Amino acid sequence: MPVLFAIFALAIPRLLMLVLWFFTGWFRGMFDTLLWPILGFIFLPTTLLWYSAVQHWFGGQWTLWPIVGLVLALMTDVWSKHGRGGQPEAPRPEKPPRRKVPRRTVPA
Repeated sequence: MPVLFAIFALAIPRLLMLVLWFFTGWFRGMFDTLLWPILGFIFLPTTLLWYSAVQHWFGGQWTLWPIVGLVLALMTDVWSKHGRGGQPEAPRPEKPPRRKVPRRTVPA
């Protein structure tokens, strides 16, 4: 079950955040203002989920593994902003060179 939770969190982080916000007390008491969850929802959803996981599961202690997870979450969020998964742009077909047509001369 935790593996399914992790896959779901990586695949659809914003939907998971909404489910946690409305149906559980997962984010209750974690932030002083509503600004940080809103900014996290918009810009860094996976990082916000990992931050909340560290607060719950690791007691807010930022040791080696929580920091490794934070770096991975940041990389996931930043790379997902690039679009198309970082695939190189498809090369454009080259146009064939224009053929020069000689002008006809009109007899005078």
